[in-house]
Amino acid sequence: MKRTFNTIIILVLAIGLFNATSTEFDKYDTKVAVIKFKTEVIDYGTIEQHSDGTRTFTFTNEGDAPLLITKVKTSCGCTVPSYSKAPIMPGDSGELEIKYDTKKLGPFTKTVTVTSNAEGGNKILKIKGNIIASK
Repeated sequence: MKRTFNTIIILVLAIGLFNATSTEFDKYDTKVAVIKFKTEVIDYGTIEQHSDGTRTFTFTNEGDAPLLITKVKTSCGCTVPSYSKAPIMPGDSGELEIKYDTKKLGPFTKTVTVTSNAEGGNKILKIKGNIIASK
């Protein structure tokens, strides 16, 4: 009985020490990156076939830690992203360039998934429009 009581006391003290230590470290580890896009949807409107399909998403790091974009994935091969691999410091802005292949006629809606170290995880952006035949 005495051994069980001593084990419980040691266990309670160890858990208390662990919680106090992790709380002490947590106050130093609260800096996060926050990505804020000027717009999350780019509407190309109605454009002619084979016209320039390049558009730019502008964003700002509104957090207090450097923002690092690690991957940008598009929903199809007809959309090609281009972005800086360098960290975006707090308060600074960056750009994500999207080039859509405008050879296919008709309406389109595509997604662009941005993976970064920003608070909230992945960010999903959208491009849409309608391509008509050239005159």
